[in-house]
Amino acid sequence: MATKSLDLRHFTGFQPLTLLCLFLLYAPLIIVMIYSFNDSNSITRWNTISLRWYYDLFYGVDAPKFKTAAINSVSIAIMAAISATIIATMAATAMMRAGRFRGKSVSFALINLPLMVPEIVTAVATLIFFSAIGFTTGYLTILIAHIVFCIPFAYLPIAARMEGIEEVYEQAAQDLYATRFQAFRLILLPLMAPGIMSGFLLAFIISLDDFIITNFVKGAGVETLPTVIFGAVKQGIKPNIMAISTLLLVVSVGFVALSYFVGRIGEKANPTTTKKGE
Repeated sequence: MATKSLDLRHFTGFQPLTLLCLFLLYAPLIIVMIYSFNDSNSITRWNTISLRWYYDLFYGVDAPKFKTAAINSVSIAIMAAISATIIATMAATAMMRAGRFRGKSVSFALINLPLMVPEIVTAVATLIFFSAIGFTTGYLTILIAHIVFCIPFAYLPIAARMEGIEEVYEQAAQDLYATRFQAFRLILLPLMAPGIMSGFLLAFIISLDDFIITNFVKGAGVETLPTVIFGAVKQGIKPNIMAISTLLLVVSVGFVALSYFVGRIGEKANPTTTKKGE
């Protein structure tokens, strides 16, 4: 017997509650974006539309500081995303293609544990670990912490993609005398490409935007964009902070959207993937 789908839009109060949530989520971001184009030195009084503060980011007094922080953020994000994606791909292959093995449920829980543990707990635990082994905090500790933290974010789209790929294609390749590695490299890996790219983009933006873990393990003299913004805000909010926040927001939204569309395009363009139960 077919059941009628549930339409939440018909529930009393659903639309006002949705609009309220959207307003609380996005109104502050929109205000920051609007005032980043304000020519006034005040962050609350509107003057005229201007790109003055964006120019100040690249050529002003604080430009060298922002440039160094941006280089650190991007370089760490790229290396962390690449490393996390490689590890996540190997983990997804083991979880999805190794069949049943002892400790599989525990392994899955460990992979996804950073998603459930509060980030502040992860940050404190990571700092204590580095201190316990005598590891000097700095650029390298940020990179290591970001790799570990980004693995589950890269794992989710990769595993979801692999779950939709039937094993018959690899089995057919092996029937044609391909080794397991050749079947993985020539058959499975190209089919997984959209999921791998989505995982990389998601891990990249998670690393780029991270503040809490970075602030704990960065050490003295090493700054990323989130930490340099936080440090500048403690000295008083200047209009150029709104400009750099807007740029960081635009980049974040762009990468998240790109990650989503890469996954969707891969699903539509590849007819060899099927959903379970079909």
